[in-house]
Amino acid sequence: MEYSGYRKLNVYLKSHALVLLVYKVTKTFPKDELFCLTSQMRRCSISVPANIVEGYGRRTANDKLQFYYIARGSLNELEYYIDLALDLGYITEKDYEELQNLRNDVGRLLNGFIKSIK
Repeated sequence: MEYSGYRKLNVYLKSHALVLLVYKVTKTFPKDELFCLTSQMRRCSISVPANIVEGYGRRTANDKLQFYYIARGSLNELEYYIDLALDLGYITEKDYEELQNLRNDVGRLLNGFIKSIK
């Protein structure tokens, strides 16, 4: 399938991959975390591509940037939750590295994307 619009953006594709990884990793979290850490990690990870998509559909650069900055804030929030999940023993070192590496990749792409709009 050939993608168009926001679906062809590397920043979108990588951030979507991050959401899928977060869902995979949080499936093993304790059930008592379902409405806390599991939910928070999933929500902020989803916020990244969702805000990229919403910003992509906006007309002015300032409108676009507003949503891309929100995406970056959600990505920063996720960084803390990944650290916390490791400290609580909910994820392995391998999962941690995979999550952080992908989060860092998305961050670099998002920062570059923001600079290209400015």
